[in-house]
Amino acid sequence: MLSAVARAVVPALGRFTVTTDEAAVLAPGSIVAPNHSSLVDPGVVLAAVRRLGVEPVVLATAGLWRIPVLRGALVREGHIPVHRGTERAAEALEAAAAALAAGRVVVIYAEGRLPRRVDAADSAPGPFRTGLARLAADGAPVVPLGQAGARRISSGSTAKQVTGLFTAPLRRPGVHVHVGAPLVLGGDVEAATARAHAAVTDAWRTAAGHLAARRG
Repeated sequence: MLSAVARAVVPALGRFTVTTDEAAVLAPGSIVAPNHSSLVDPGVVLAAVRRLGVEPVVLATAGLWRIPVLRGALVREGHIPVHRGTERAAEALEAAAAALAAGRVVVIYAEGRLPRRVDAADSAPGPFRTGLARLAADGAPVVPLGQAGARRISSGSTAKQVTGLFTAPLRRPGVHVHVGAPLVLGGDVEAATARAHAAVTDAWRTAAGHLAARRG
């Protein structure tokens, strides 16, 4: 349901486009690794992945499960709460590994947090945490996904984010997602994390380049 809602709503908020590498594929048991720049970009990612015919499982902050209406949908669809900074944080990776083993596609934000900026500009992905590399250690293919433009829908203070969402259908900001070719992370965790960061950064650059060309 959340994927269907995202696919319907995101194009209404802006000029939404998706491209893929020729070798891009979202096979069962894959991990999608997007860059994280805005509170709305999970919707952008869900819309893009749904457009490619996949209903993913998303690792998301556990606070979302405290929202009564949303909680039911999150539980029904098998999304995974991340209890950051607690002893339960490791449970998310265990649940994600089980979802991969069952053939689901799992979305994990390796940055683990939003950038601490208030402007609407895009920027390269921040440092990655090691959770993505540890989840992919058993050979699950990692699909890098770059998205650009979500901050033009909503960013900054709470008031600006709300205003941005309400005015986006009138402003029609460009939002572009690029899906890269899958890679299998090998080597130690730090080296694997660096490889994943480079691949997601490349996908983000491609997405940002499409937006820049469109504006030009």
